[in-house]
Amino acid sequence: MSNRSLRARMAADEQLGAGNVLTTRMRLDLDVDAPALTFDTAVDEHPAVRPLTVRQLDVAVRARAAALAALGIRPRDPVVVHASAAADQVLGFLALARLGAIPALLNPLVDPERAARYIARLGAVGVLADAEHRAALAGRDTAGTPLLPDLHGDPAHAPEPYPHWSGDPVAITHSSGTTGLPKAVLHSHESLFAAIRHRFALPRPQGAERMLSALPAAHAATLIAVNLALGSGAELLLLSQPDGAEVLDRIERWQPRGVLGFAATWAALARFDLSERQLDPVALWWNTGDCAHEAHIRRLVAVGSREQATRAGRTRVPGSVFVDGLGSTEMGHSHFFLTHTPESDRYGRCVGKPHAFVDCRVVGPDGAELGPGEVGELITKSPTLALGYWNDSVTTQRTRLRGYFRTGDLVRRDEEGYYYHVDRLVDAVELPGGARLYTAMSEERVLAACPEVADCTVVARRDGDQVVTEVLLQLAAGADPAVDRTAEVVAALEPAVAPTVRRVAVVADEAIPLGPTGKVRKVVLREQRSAEPVAR
Repeated sequence: MSNRSLRARMAADEQLGAGNVLTTRMRLDLDVDAPALTFDTAVDEHPAVRPLTVRQLDVAVRARAAALAALGIRPRDPVVVHASAAADQVLGFLALARLGAIPALLNPLVDPERAARYIARLGAVGVLADAEHRAALAGRDTAGTPLLPDLHGDPAHAPEPYPHWSGDPVAITHSSGTTGLPKAVLHSHESLFAAIRHRFALPRPQGAERMLSALPAAHAATLIAVNLALGSGAELLLLSQPDGAEVLDRIERWQPRGVLGFAATWAALARFDLSERQLDPVALWWNTGDCAHEAHIRRLVAVGSREQATRAGRTRVPGSVFVDGLGSTEMGHSHFFLTHTPESDRYGRCVGKPHAFVDCRVVGPDGAELGPGEVGELITKSPTLALGYWNDSVTTQRTRLRGYFRTGDLVRRDEEGYYYHVDRLVDAVELPGGARLYTAMSEERVLAACPEVADCTVVARRDGDQVVTEVLLQLAAGADPAVDRTAEVVAALEPAVAPTVRRVAVVADEAIPLGPTGKVRKVVLREQRSAEPVAR
């Protein structure tokens, strides 16, 4: 069956949504013996890194659904999935969705103390955990939430798929937790599928037929990737907790045509000499979450290859495509898109233009809409938006403005309708004279100007009547850490920002505190430095 035909048949089903893509494809008998999902760990008796067909995937899901039903799990029951393997996260989601329950995926890198507090706030009926996380939770206060036994069920005893309605809750995922306890975000059958339905009406992008995912498995982005692959007849390899070296090794061995990741993924890959790796099959690098840095994007689009129309017809040319954007767990999908090639030159933290399904605005502190060139908070409205925060109506309402979601991102729009992300609202600092220091934009400037810097973190805070800024540098391989780069870094910053720099320091990777999705926890860095005396 052609990809176009499969997508058309799936899209024609009016009940299709995030909770029933697999069961719908099985019911419609659409190419069910084709390879679908591949995991980096074994699934039951199925070896690691060997693709599961749609039919084999369905058997594995039905076995787990049967076991969960035997444990008394019913529709609307929230169940935490806390495991390291991508297979456990994805199969847990699919099995619970089949029952109409609400899988609450918990990133395995959340520390045990915060994981226990998060579980306690959910009010879940149980926790599906692997041995490592079962041990980590032992003896901790999870408000009496029981640990469920390992799942061993008979696929033949699985209940019939739950008949999802568009507004049914279908998954709980969580925010990055960079500023505190991760927030539990509730997605619906319709909201988590809206962007996929939009894509069904578009040509499939080059490279999307065989994708490798380096996304955190417990993230909403992974659920979208899984359903996009199952709904469009694509192959998807899901890695569990890969570092940059493992991603590159898997690319060379599995030879995907596209790679999915976060900004942290591309920063990790850009540290390697990519010209020495076998990356020719890759046509597409697809970013979601925070927008990526120019310095990292340029290294990626310089490798790989893509098809391009020429006078002689379609031919394969050197260089790949990088699709950038801006999204969050609450937004349910990237709301912007921008395509980079080796020839493109629209950077400076440009996230592109909104998708057709997005209605967004830039507003000031009073909620009034701002015009082109003015920096303000991004508010957005879309069918992809999450329903809100689970068990937290106060935060849900505080993040709404006239029906729009307040993202906490500071952006500006130019006269052509392109949007530029400058910082997170909590990280920006007001300077004397009305100017503002944008830490993300400052990092972009340093990376673009300093080729020996692989990554950097700008930490700014107020101390009395002055602003102090520290620039932490993570160097590229071979760069001399003894070299004083202060002048080079300060010269890259905006004139109003440069005088605030107290220190430029080379640091080891482990000195930068990261959240479970790879985001820098700047709030921790600010707290650490607030206890230090400031030279006046």
